[in-house]
Amino acid sequence: MRIGLLIVAVTMFTHPGFAQEARVDSLVRDSVRLEEEIRKILAADSLLLANDSGALLGLIDSLMNAPAPALGSQLTFRVGYNSNVSSTGRTLGIDEFGLAPGIAYYHKSGLYADVSGYWSQQYSPTYYLTIGTVGYMAAPTKVWSVLAEYNRFQYSSEEDQASTPYRNSLGVSNFFDIGKMFLRLDYQIYFGDKTGHRLMPALGFNFEKRNWSKLSRFRVFPSVSVLLGSEKVTEEIPFSTNLLVVLLRVRNGLPLYYTETNQVYGVMNYAFNFPVSLTMRNWTVMVNYAYNIPKQLPGETFDLTNSGFLSATVFRQFNFYPKSQK
Repeated sequence: MRIGLLIVAVTMFTHPGFAQEARVDSLVRDSVRLEEEIRKILAADSLLLANDSGALLGLIDSLMNAPAPALGSQLTFRVGYNSNVSSTGRTLGIDEFGLAPGIAYYHKSGLYADVSGYWSQQYSPTYYLTIGTVGYMAAPTKVWSVLAEYNRFQYSSEEDQASTPYRNSLGVSNFFDIGKMFLRLDYQIYFGDKTGHRLMPALGFNFEKRNWSKLSRFRVFPSVSVLLGSEKVTEEIPFSTNLLVVLLRVRNGLPLYYTETNQVYGVMNYAFNFPVSLTMRNWTVMVNYAYNIPKQLPGETFDLTNSGFLSATVFRQFNFYPKSQK
């Protein structure tokens, strides 16, 4: 609609000279730049909301296996792979794969720290993001586990770091293990240049086989989740849709649109996950297929399409059990 009005204005108002054309070209360039900035923010947000990444799925795997205090301390190295890039379940049609190495230390007291790195051909530099995490994990009852954590997002590019709206997050995750069924409820608040809230309930099932063939453990735990959240959405609203008024504003070099920012709430994504975990002694391989059905929040205008992607993570655990358990 915006580009159509500008083209009509150029066609009917070229006779006053090239000044009007220059102004129209400038408006078009500003529009393209704004769309590119939105795309960049969406791409940057992709890992901030990757609640089903290999790292967290591995943590869920540990929580379901046994409460953290009973495990003793543990040092874990991992390398993860993603087949594409997604943002809040909103696929950008980017097919470049990504790699995510990481290291985590879980103390038997429940305290833990994690550092993850992210590499993708889509970005420049290709190693583009480091996430540092500190948190506390506990199991108050046999069926309920909970963790609270702080995350810091540090981009390799100063430009990306400056333009990314979220650079920190605080969150609480609850896990309820009821027989073969598990429930999960996550809350996250992201903050930096702006603030966003995320609430994600999930329902899943846990199927496990221990000491099967050469495997110490074989697990399948599919789940379905809903991501709800809030965002500050900036809309460009035309001063007028009257063609004559539009032409006069272009002739006089006046803007055609003004911006209005509102806080909006709603469903952002439906996700279906099918993770498979294979453990042999201290090695674990986890493969997950995720399918996302994204939804626009009120006022959002970018295109959304359903998407599926495959991820795989290899873990190597080093366990430090209490002396009484050795």
